[in-house]
Amino acid sequence: MTGDRLTALSNHDMDDHNGVVMAGSLDVEEFNRLSEQERMRLLSGVCASPVWARRVLEGGPFPDADALFDRADQVLADLPDTGLAAALDGHPRIGADPDNPASEREQTLVAGAGDAVKAELAAEGGRYEDKFGYVYLVCASGRTAEELLAILTGRLDNDPETERRVVRSELAKINRLRLQRLMSKENP
Repeated sequence: MTGDRLTALSNHDMDDHNGVVMAGSLDVEEFNRLSEQERMRLLSGVCASPVWARRVLEGGPFPDADALFDRADQVLADLPDTGLAAALDGHPRIGADPDNPASEREQTLVAGAGDAVKAELAAEGGRYEDKFGYVYLVCASGRTAEELLAILTGRLDNDPETERRVVRSELAKINRLRLQRLMSKENP
């Protein structure tokens, strides 16, 4: 990608103040041509774990978006707990005010929920954090607050090992959706 194209993306196609490129901005060839720093910045908008982003980049250049998606999934599956903790730190609590545009988009249906449901999400989310030691993470895209509350309530019965697997699975779904959005020229 030329400096002019990246400047244009920086000025017009950015999703937030952290410089996350909006959907339809890149195809995988453009992504491959970016500097390592630029690719790291974009991947950090997908997943807050620097270890994840670095390891994904180590698999490039990517022949197509599916190769990038597969690499991202594999890296997440192998991510050490410290990397997973960093990834979770990048996600706001379900029902709280999202601190980034990606989470805001993903929690759109939660934003309009009533105060009682939001209060229950907060209370149950607190129980979850007390039990497992990290924020309740779920792929919220297309789900209502009531659905997310039911999922949360059910997951409170999990043992820590089972829940860690569920969290990795949910994070993989979120990362995949965000990568697809980033590479939507190839995946409309």
